[in-house]
Amino acid sequence: MNNDTHQKNVKLVRTLALVAVGMFGFGYALVPLYDVMCDLVFKKEKPGIPVAAEEIIYNVDKNREVTVEFMTTVNQSAPMLFRSETKKMKIHPGEYITVYFYAENKTDKIMVAQAIPSISPGPAAEYFKKTECFCFTEQTFKAREGKTMPVRFVVNPEIPEQYKTITLAYTFFDNTETSVKK
Repeated sequence: MNNDTHQKNVKLVRTLALVAVGMFGFGYALVPLYDVMCDLVFKKEKPGIPVAAEEIIYNVDKNREVTVEFMTTVNQSAPMLFRSETKKMKIHPGEYITVYFYAENKTDKIMVAQAIPSISPGPAAEYFKKTECFCFTEQTFKAREGKTMPVRFVVNPEIPEQYKTITLAYTFFDNTETSVKK
């Protein structure tokens, strides 16, 4: 092999090595770029995470009662204790109620967790409005820390008569790993 061919081969190997390093770097940078683009496009709103409703003054319907049940679960990977201070209550549609939930980090490390709510029956969710809730943001718990957290809500008096019981359920997820990466 002559010197000219050898120089061309060395140049080709360098070029291919640079292309491979560039591809790896681009692939590695895609995750932060994706996060930045999503934050810009979705304005930091996370799908499935509710936002606070405006506190509207309703005429309280004293002639009706709706039972509201509170349920809590913890995702399998979340090492925490989580419960509602109230299991069930009867309310009049249109009155604002505040209930409390307790969550505790059972580890010796800082934990970031997010509660995801669900309301059943599904169509009743349209009439169940939360003005304050720990589920609106991620919660940071120090090692072994417990917190009492409020939820303020109202059931719109326009709720159809067929809905006599509404269940508000929360599942807490450990987001420590994903929050640390941000």
